[in-house]
Amino acid sequence: MSRTPPNLLTATQDALEAVRSTSPLVQCITNSVVVGFTANALLAVGAAPAMVDIPEEAGMFAGVASGVLINLGTCREEQRAAALEAAPAANAAGTPWVLDPVAVGALPVRTPLAYRLRDLGPSIVRGNASEILALAELGTGGRGVDSTSSVDAALTASQMLARVTGGVVAVSGATDVVTDGVSVVRLTNGHPVLTKVTGGGCALGAIMAAFAAVTPDALTAAVAATSVYTVAADLAAERSALPGSFAVALLDALSEVSVDDIAERAVIA
Repeated sequence: MSRTPPNLLTATQDALEAVRSTSPLVQCITNSVVVGFTANALLAVGAAPAMVDIPEEAGMFAGVASGVLINLGTCREEQRAAALEAAPAANAAGTPWVLDPVAVGALPVRTPLAYRLRDLGPSIVRGNASEILALAELGTGGRGVDSTSSVDAALTASQMLARVTGGVVAVSGATDVVTDGVSVVRLTNGHPVLTKVTGGGCALGAIMAAFAAVTPDALTAAVAATSVYTVAADLAAERSALPGSFAVALLDALSEVSVDDIAERAVIA
């Protein structure tokens, strides 16, 4: 690793404080299943959501937003056009943007779209192992939104993909991996019930966009966002490990998680 865990731990704490003090404006072009949860997660952690996802507005807004999320979960025609408008506009404005290639692989509409967006150079790509393998053109995807591959199986693909995009790839799993193509960071916080909450991964992509807005280094931003989110999940699970109440507890924990909680609980290696 080119960055030591203590440095990343301190950077995570600094990034959390920066999000809360500046409230970055995050444009979300995201799937209809998770719009509410994603907006609430951003608000809870201290950012400001803006669900601007129609053509003629998306590109304009990407130029003034602090960060952008493009999530392909329910990529209807209008959203596809908005995504292809927002990504180059974000690049032109120097706005960091996150690509979440939900369920890419064999599906014939979202997969070519994901490739086009990949080639536009996202700051961060976030997905499960099967999605990352598919985006790297080394797999055919998982079972819908569920991964059928392990994080370790996607490690080489994630490093290759990071080098291709010039950004960072974050692979979500029991142990999360973040890489810039050279450095590899592993994070082992979080709780299995996250997989039972619709939008758990999608909200993390949005939070990555918020952290990228306040952290110039994309690797640090992705690590910080993942650490804050998964430590909050640990805290939420202590209140309830049942999906319905956990989802509410997670929002509460995102609003309450502190720099001391990060110091005491974050596992970054």
